[in-house]
Amino acid sequence: MIIDIDRVLGPIPGDDVASADEEGLVAELDRHRIDLACVVHSRALFYDPTDPPPRTVSDRLVPVPVLVPGPLGTGGTAARLVRLCPGEHRFALTGPHCLALAGDLADQGTAVLLGWESATFEGIHRLATRHPGLHLILTGTGYRSLREVADLMDAHPRIGVDTATLNGHRHVEWLVRRYGAHRVWFGTGAPISDDAGPRFQLDHLDLPDADVALIAGGNARDLLELDHEDR
Repeated sequence: MIIDIDRVLGPIPGDDVASADEEGLVAELDRHRIDLACVVHSRALFYDPTDPPPRTVSDRLVPVPVLVPGPLGTGGTAARLVRLCPGEHRFALTGPHCLALAGDLADQGTAVLLGWESATFEGIHRLATRHPGLHLILTGTGYRSLREVADLMDAHPRIGVDTATLNGHRHVEWLVRRYGAHRVWFGTGAPISDDAGPRFQLDHLDLPDADVALIAGGNARDLLELDHEDR
């Protein structure tokens, strides 16, 4: 089972994308042989997360709420996976409100998608230090950030990464050897970033089948508490 942990549903500013609606997104999943996608709605990502996005209908799409801390924010959620966008929505990752929200998310076992370009190394390090039980999945890290990512992953066992932009030679294999496949997640970031590259890479990883299965969907299935037999 292949699960894209990081995908955007809805229209993208300045671009005409196939995933502007559910039908188009599901067709893209079919084209790349992806079974399930965890989706952030573009309205919440680029505009106002406090305005509830349209409900998804397809059972192949798992909604991922975008949370904003504080009295002007969204409040909490019971979702298993959420996204924080401090850069886009102008809040401090280690401010009092976000630290309180992060503590609640850690207590309830909710994982957090956090874009590499949306935060700073220091902010991520301080957040993970304050709440060591918080499960952070860093997205869009890119091959130029590998040393910084390694610094964070060495210090914080609950930090993982997705594969969307991990396109350096054997970078995924290196991460798995050092940290284990349970800390690497298949993600594309599409349509903001390319989906064909990460999908091709997944089919050609030089790793044991069990590790590839965890990256492809096993980690996400466990997090989302999905029963594989029902899919």
